Amino acid sequence: MTSSEDPYHRLANGVRKPDPTLGSWSDDQAVVEPVPPAPEPLRAGEPAHVRPKRERVVLADSRQTSGRMRGRVELEEQTSWGKLLVRDLVKVQLRTSVLLSVLVVAVLGVLPVLFYLLPAFARFTLIGIPVPWIVLGLLPFPFLFVVGLWYNRLAERHERDFVDMIEN
Repeated sequence: MTSSEDPYHRLANGVRKPDPTLGSWSDDQAVVEPVPPAPEPLRAGEPAHVRPKRERVVLADSRQTSGRMRGRVELEEQTSWGKLLVRDLVKVQLRTSVLLSVLVVAVLGVLPVLFYLLPAFARFTLIGIPVPWIVLGLLPFPFLFVVGLWYNRLAERHERDFVDMIEN
């Protein structure tokens, strides 16, 4: 069956439409088939055993697994809903990276301005080394390392939230 014949995968402006059954629970109930009663006793004088009527369940409740798999299928098939989920994850990651980069630029950009506005502070020396050299040459590296760790933890948290949302 090609995508043009499949009603669930019709293209609208080049983007697949999401599964129309997405988010709805099927009303499929378990089918119960009666089991024939126990055979009659062989002797006419013996009483028949009184047993409850046996029933066999044919269709199990598959609602738990279908919900988990549906999100993965939407992502794998790159439907419009799956693309929207991935786009939202990318937006959150981009927002986090832009905010942290603005923080880095603001902190490191203020230092030269501070030395320009406070020339006495710029002339101060520590162990014979000018303070601007220490502040601009050594202190940015631990600061950038900490910001990098912070971004990494935030990105992993966003990805865990995304996976939890898909699986639940």
